[in-house]
Amino acid sequence: MFLFALATTVPTLLIILATQMGGGFAWMAFGYMTVLIAFLDKLVARQVVNEDADAEFPSAVWLLKTLGILHFILLPTCLWAVAGPSGLSVVERLLVGLSGGMVFGQIGHPVAHELIHQSSRPLRLMGRLLYTSLLVGHHASAHLRVHHIHVASDADPNTARLGEGFYRFALRAGFGSFRAGFAAERKMLARGSKPMWTHPYLIYVFGGIACVVLSRIWFGPFGMAIYVCLCLYAQMQILLSDYVQHYGLKRKTLPNGALEPVNHAHSWNAPNWFSSAVTLNAPRHSDHHVTPTRAFPALQLDPEGMPFLPRPLPIMAVVALVPPLWRRMMDTKCARWANDTE
Repeated sequence: MFLFALATTVPTLLIILATQMGGGFAWMAFGYMTVLIAFLDKLVARQVVNEDADAEFPSAVWLLKTLGILHFILLPTCLWAVAGPSGLSVVERLLVGLSGGMVFGQIGHPVAHELIHQSSRPLRLMGRLLYTSLLVGHHASAHLRVHHIHVASDADPNTARLGEGFYRFALRAGFGSFRAGFAAERKMLARGSKPMWTHPYLIYVFGGIACVVLSRIWFGPFGMAIYVCLCLYAQMQILLSDYVQHYGLKRKTLPNGALEPVNHAHSWNAPNWFSSAVTLNAPRHSDHHVTPTRAFPALQLDPEGMPFLPRPLPIMAVVALVPPLWRRMMDTKCARWANDTE
């Protein structure tokens, strides 16, 4: 837990210091989220080390709460530093914006993801509000009601198909997950005979509008534009995460026409120690889909039964931005894995 806490809080604190003092702190925050993570992953050889699968980690919940609170402090602070009267230079503002966007997409997203899987209603609400603050509140519903049910099938907008480039996937998944999540929540309300005013999309849509309006009031048109750009940058990283972790993997259709149950073969994984700590073990993605209620420090890796990415998750996300390079690296691995699991 110490490594998770250190890896996730340090960049947030560096950015907060950068918003106040700029200079070296701005470069340190940017370097942490780019060079340092990649360097530390390469410094330590890949290894599969699993905690007790049945262990409980009460401190993990406290870390999620802390990181959730820090997110709601960092977002307006970052916006003030980039678009407000912070006194930072153009380069410092750019570094703070880029670093903040990476923290929102690579730390804030895993935090929100873990929160919406918690049994506590207030924690689930915090996760929904965190996503809403990034103008992607619907991801909370689409992830739980659609992605976990239909993953690795054509019914899941957030599963990338073999041969599908990231940009095409992003357009399909961005709009498709919004619609699919809305429909899934509406069906749940109908089954429970609940009124439409309890539909969570009211929080997502009106909460997002409120955030945009507040950014306009506090920081003017330029601040509103910067806020939207920060949110889009974070959303791109959320989509990259889904793209990389499910690309080209499909569940088999059983003789009765139903899909096989989700298993460890249906998500890509990466056993790199530091990027896993920064992203709260998100690269241990197979086990999360099989046991979504398991605490993130206890997620398991199985080299024999899971597909593994050739590079750490953040590196693969960068590769995905160049579709020809991504396909050259991954299509053969997808075909080989499909043959191995026949």
